[in-house]
Amino acid sequence: MKKAYFPVIFSIFLCSLFLMSTELNAQGCVAVRPMSCSGNGYSNGSALLPKGHFQLAANYRYFQSYKHFRGDVEEHERVEAGTEVINTTHSVDFSATYALTSQVNLSLNVPLIYNHRTSLYEHYGNSPTANPEQKRFATQSQGLGDMRLSASYWLFKQGKDSLGNIAFGAGLKMPTGNSNVQGTFHRRTPSGGDSTITKGVDQSIQLGDGGFGFTIEMQGYRKFGSRLSLYYNAFYLFNPQNVNKTVNRTVFNSASDYIIRYHSIADQYMARVGMNFKIMENQGLFVNLGGRAEGIPYKDIIGKSEGFRRPGYIVSVEPGVTYFSGKHTFVVNVPIALYRNRVKSVYDRSDPNVTRHGDAAFADYLINFTYLFRFGKSHDM
Repeated sequence: MKKAYFPVIFSIFLCSLFLMSTELNAQGCVAVRPMSCSGNGYSNGSALLPKGHFQLAANYRYFQSYKHFRGDVEEHERVEAGTEVINTTHSVDFSATYALTSQVNLSLNVPLIYNHRTSLYEHYGNSPTANPEQKRFATQSQGLGDMRLSASYWLFKQGKDSLGNIAFGAGLKMPTGNSNVQGTFHRRTPSGGDSTITKGVDQSIQLGDGGFGFTIEMQGYRKFGSRLSLYYNAFYLFNPQNVNKTVNRTVFNSASDYIIRYHSIADQYMARVGMNFKIMENQGLFVNLGGRAEGIPYKDIIGKSEGFRRPGYIVSVEPGVTYFSGKHTFVVNVPIALYRNRVKSVYDRSDPNVTRHGDAAFADYLINFTYLFRFGKSHDM
């Protein structure tokens, strides 16, 4: 039985490494792209499947970001003045997992994304002088995001008396999402009329990041009796490439602004840990409560970190409900933000006066709904 505790201790240690790496400098909500762990990373861990079985899953994610932070300080005046940027995102991450053996899984993740963004500053401007009527205009993006192939390995064979398990995985992220979506931006003419230009939409609503990357991940669980269990999962996305071809701006104010001429291809991470409690002994209904951290570091672990990015991170409490019924699983999780921090980027840190610090908009909560279906014919090991 002592072996069952090893996955818990080791995985919590790994979670700590994920969260402590690169000064814990990860991203707020708006640019964290869909990147589910193998088997969709639902609250009881990844897919524990018999050899030859499949798991199909769909994860719907929604959030609306509009509260601006510079560091961990909220700029309340943006909402009060009506100059906030509002990003609304709907995404569905489809995944298929196949069990080569009872311990080895192969997974494919395919995200479909819809983003809608409204702002003043990208068009006429925020000031009453430039934008007397405080007109707000919209840009959007929709389509396929960055797909991912991954493999995971469960350390222990599953049995009726198993109290816990842990899986480690690795994946390849492919730049299938458009990283240079173009949008229409409005300009106010000297006579008060309207003109438009076409250029790349904001990085936060681009469908992809434009580079190949690879992920490492882990996930697992530990049972405590028949009704209580611990779950945990985490991943880190390494993006070794520096920048993509999307131009961030065409006018440069100083020599240092060339650092952010193009969009950065940034690393990304996520970690979750929590508890499941079975409501009734003979039913498949669980309530779960946990914590979640996700974001983008200011500096990548591998390769250069030039280009425009909004690094930062968000820490949330994550209540939810999980229901099992035969081959079907339904999961609803609603991470609620407890702490948000838009840290300084490489560009911010290049300021010789040490005063530059960009902002970012964060959401108050996310809505995650996951449906999983398992099927297949078992084979002997």
